[in-house]
Amino acid sequence: MQRGEIWWAQLDPPAGRRPILLLSRNKAYDVRQSIIVALVTTTIRGIGTEVILDEKDGLPVKCVVNLDDIITIHKKSLLEKLTALSGDKMRIVNEAIIFALDLN
Repeated sequence: MQRGEIWWAQLDPPAGRRPILLLSRNKAYDVRQSIIVALVTTTIRGIGTEVILDEKDGLPVKCVVNLDDIITIHKKSLLEKLTALSGDKMRIVNEAIIFALDLN
């Protein structure tokens, strides 16, 4: 497990089985049972807290990682790794986190 990977996760209802982006720092995966993730969705609203993902990122359809939907889940919720985002795409994710949390 590493920051920037997208996994299938089994979340509590109503979310259910869905893709998520790992956001925790890499060293946390070895020692923490709870991890920070962002939800991936096909609902695209075109706002600054969304980062578009598509086939070039290893996803089967156009979707977004929504950085307004940052949550903490248990590691045992992870089911299967889908892909890992590039460094360039993660820089865009980082910018969206800054925007979402009003850190400027």
